[in-house]
Amino acid sequence: MKLLHCPYQGWRPLHEFAYGGELRLAPDPEAQDQSTWASYVWNRSGTPGVKREWWFHTPSGTWFITERDTEHDQILRTFVIGEEVHS
Repeated sequence: MKLLHCPYQGWRPLHEFAYGGELRLAPDPEAQDQSTWASYVWNRSGTPGVKREWWFHTPSGTWFITERDTEHDQILRTFVIGEEVHS
């Protein structure tokens, strides 16, 4: 069974979680260049490696960040924004 680490509940089965997408910084809301926003909305890096992703733990209602190595399918750490928790 595949497990994911919730910062508040510990290791839990993957079916308790929902993937929220890759963590990316949004462009400046005042950006006038439409290609900047188009790139943010549509372009993703598919290169294998360490990614920061949003995940949601449904039972606890917790959004958190996961650092995941997509090449080796390993969870490196999980944390809530503002309070780092190492797994």
